[in-house]
Amino acid sequence: MSNYVVTPPPVVTIPIHGSDDLFPVNRIFCIGRNYHAHAAEMGTEVERGNPFYFTKSPTTLVMAEGDVAYATRTSDYHFEMEIVVALDKGGSNISIADAHSHIYGAAAGVDMTRRDLQNMAKEKRRPWDTSKDVEQSAVITPLRRMAEVPSITEGRIHLETNGEIRQDADLSDMVWSVAEMISDLSELYTLQPGDIIYGGTPSGVGAVQRGDIITGGIDGIDNFEFKIV
Repeated sequence: MSNYVVTPPPVVTIPIHGSDDLFPVNRIFCIGRNYHAHAAEMGTEVERGNPFYFTKSPTTLVMAEGDVAYATRTSDYHFEMEIVVALDKGGSNISIADAHSHIYGAAAGVDMTRRDLQNMAKEKRRPWDTSKDVEQSAVITPLRRMAEVPSITEGRIHLETNGEIRQDADLSDMVWSVAEMISDLSELYTLQPGDIIYGGTPSGVGAVQRGDIITGGIDGIDNFEFKIV
């Protein structure tokens, strides 16, 4: 019998509303430029037939409550409010019609981004890893089971900093629906139970400062409040 030479990392989990059960996280996929207005504010256009993705490590997850750390080596740390879905069934080449049957639940999330490092990476045509795959940058609420979620295709999605509305849109504004994302990702990867998907952000993204209170939510899914420290 082999022994580990270092202690294996703990399983990363997300709590579930109304339950003591935990959802174990396998991978985090994030879609880019999934709202036309956000793409425009970033100086780009959406290519409807060509969605693109990046990943975050499960260790970047942090609950959307209490204190969330301001990232190191950045002076331009941005919030991006997003819907998150969690899969309890995997597979390849999943049809759009069958995609919703693979979803266990949904949450509200914030994809925190070192915008200065991301902009430099774009200029040099380099990967986004150091701007996106950052400790405590995948902020998330507890999961709500799909049977309790009224919709993942429409409903208000919003974020405020210190009480000021910064992002305010509707899930129906997404370029690629959740079902389309799942189907497309399943052609690129064999999806697994435990995978979660961040669904992209509306316009209005902006920088945070230490001490800022971040609130937000998605209709029928969850609301949250946390502090940047």
